[in-house]
Amino acid sequence: MQPIEPIDLAEIRAARDRIAGMALRFPLVRLPVEDAPAEIHLALECLQPIGSFKLRGAANAIALAPAESLARGVYTASAGNMAQGVGFVARSRGLRWSVVVPDHAPQTKLAAIARLGGEVVKLPFDRWWKVIEEHRFEGLEGHFVHPVSNRDVIAGNATIGLEILEDLPDVDTIVVPYGGGGLSAGIACAVRQLAPRVRVLASEVETATPLTAALAAGAPTQVDYTASFVDGIGSRRVLDEMWPLVREVVAGTCVVGLADIAAAIRTLVERNHVVAEGAGASSVAAALSGRAGGGKIVCVVSGGNIDPGKLATILAGELPR
Repeated sequence: MQPIEPIDLAEIRAARDRIAGMALRFPLVRLPVEDAPAEIHLALECLQPIGSFKLRGAANAIALAPAESLARGVYTASAGNMAQGVGFVARSRGLRWSVVVPDHAPQTKLAAIARLGGEVVKLPFDRWWKVIEEHRFEGLEGHFVHPVSNRDVIAGNATIGLEILEDLPDVDTIVVPYGGGGLSAGIACAVRQLAPRVRVLASEVETATPLTAALAAGAPTQVDYTASFVDGIGSRRVLDEMWPLVREVVAGTCVVGLADIAAAIRTLVERNHVVAEGAGASSVAAALSGRAGGGKIVCVVSGGNIDPGKLATILAGELPR
């Protein structure tokens, strides 16, 4: 696959106009933790209609897709959130849609896919990741919306960067959960052009740190992956086509543990009355730990689709298995 080139401001601003009315715009809110190591603000993408930022990229990509391709339907590969983004948009347009999911996809996300009328193909994680790498799945037809390595998806994600800078122009650092890089790189593309002094950091979970390993090695490298309740981020390797862009625009990583993320989920519920999934809370965990530095920090809470049983376990002070 060809490397993804940086997204320019014209594309990002056009995407914002294109998705207006589909994806919601939220103001930043403070995280009221008195002894936090920084002034922490929250970009609550978990409050989107599908509970995730993925609606932005899906809406932009499908709006720009060829009509003849969409006539045969649309599909994606996703652990759940991009599936809901594609499904939400497809249903609004009367399109048939499908999704290839990994075998560890959480039940709450599978139930949401069912509500949106999607056809589900479940694969072992490694086979599912091949779909991500190859940008296709032989068993499905129609227009494939890649959840990460799609320029139109990244431009839709990048609109979050515009909104953060409008609401908090003097932000010092933005922390973004790192799954495949489409969110962090998109936001960083917008920020680099408007406020190059602002750092964009990627938060990773200790059970899968492909970007941290790639930055250390100077190239994508294979890492161990352990499935956990943090299902929306983490993989065995940085995608080759995303690596040049991510390396160029993302300033670094913050690696946080499962216990840190669980504590961040509890803090968000107790202090802001907001439910975040593991991936979405990883940015908050990074900021609360001090790994993201000081000053004014914006944490992108990327999603809130967590199984109720796992949330109950976390709120009880334990880690889900």
